Amino acid sequence: MASAPNRLDWGYDSPRSNLMFRSPFVSLSALAVAGALALPAAAVTHTYATPHKRSHHAQQTAYHDRVAGHGHAAAHRGSRHHARLAPENRTVSETIEPEPLINMHLAPLAGSRGSLVRQNERTEADGLTRIEDDAQLNELRREKALVAVPVSASLRINEGLPVNRRYCRPWTAKFLTDLARAHSARFHRPLQVNSAVRTVAYQRRLIEVNGNAAPADGDIASPHLSGATIDIAKKGLSITEVAWMRGYLLPLQMAGKLDVEEEFYQSCFHITVYKSYAPAPATPKAPTRHSSAALLAERMR
Repeated sequence: MASAPNRLDWGYDSPRSNLMFRSPFVSLSALAVAGALALPAAAVTHTYATPHKRSHHAQQTAYHDRVAGHGHAAAHRGSRHHARLAPENRTVSETIEPEPLINMHLAPLAGSRGSLVRQNERTEADGLTRIEDDAQLNELRREKALVAVPVSASLRINEGLPVNRRYCRPWTAKFLTDLARAHSARFHRPLQVNSAVRTVAYQRRLIEVNGNAAPADGDIASPHLSGATIDIAKKGLSITEVAWMRGYLLPLQMAGKLDVEEEFYQSCFHITVYKSYAPAPATPKAPTRHSSAALLAERMR
C-alpha cells in the first residue's frame, strides 16, 4: 500500500521555495578600535612664571625654535610610521592568516535552478536512473544498490519515514557515517535524516499536497528519485552547529563531491552525494602465469 506523504519528508527542494522562504542568517562580529584620539597641542595653554620680562625679539626667536623642533619630531615620527606601513612583496593570500572554515561566518548554501539541473546531470553521469515505484526500489535493495541509512548513536532517522525508504546509495551512506561521526565528536549529539530515497510515484503524490515540491520528471526533477540524496534536519541545531555544517559541506561541494541546498521552509540541508565521494576500489590485476619453458626462452633472449 502506498504510504501517505510524511511532512518531514516533504523536502522543499524546488528553487522557488528557497527564494520565497529564505531567512537571513545574522552573524556576530567583533568591533575593534584601531586608534586613539589626541588633543591638539594648541589647546593647551602654558603659563611661564619668570622674574624677568624678555624682549619681543627673544620671544619671537624662542617661538620659531619650538615650532621647528616640533616639525622635525613630527617628520621623524611620520617617517617611522611610513616605514612600518611600507608594502611587502607578497601576494594578498600570503598576508592573510590561515583560518579554518568552521570559524568563518559563511553565508547559507542556498539552492538554485542551476543546482538542481547539475544534480540531475551528475547523478545520470553516475549511471543512476529515477526509481519509478516501490517494486523497483525493493529490487535495488535486494541487489544492494541501495543500502540502509547508517543509523547509530550519532545519526538517527525520521521515525515517520516508511521502512523501505530509509535507504540510500552506498557512497551516500559512507558520507553520512563520516558526517555524523565528525559532528558527534564536536557537539556530542546526533544529527537526524528526515528524508532519503523516493520513488516517482511518491513524488507525484507529494506534488498534490505540496506545491513547492520539485517535479517528478524533467531537468529539475527531485534528486531524491536517484537514491543519492538525503535531507539533514536543521531544526534543533544551534547557530554554531549550522555554521559548522556549512564549513564542513562547502569544501566538499567546491571539490565536486556533493551539492548542497539549504532549505528554509522545511529547514534542512538537502545534500546530493556523488559516486566520486567514495569511488569503488580498483580491482587488483591477476598475476600473469608463465610456463617454465616460456620463462627460460625469455631469459635466453
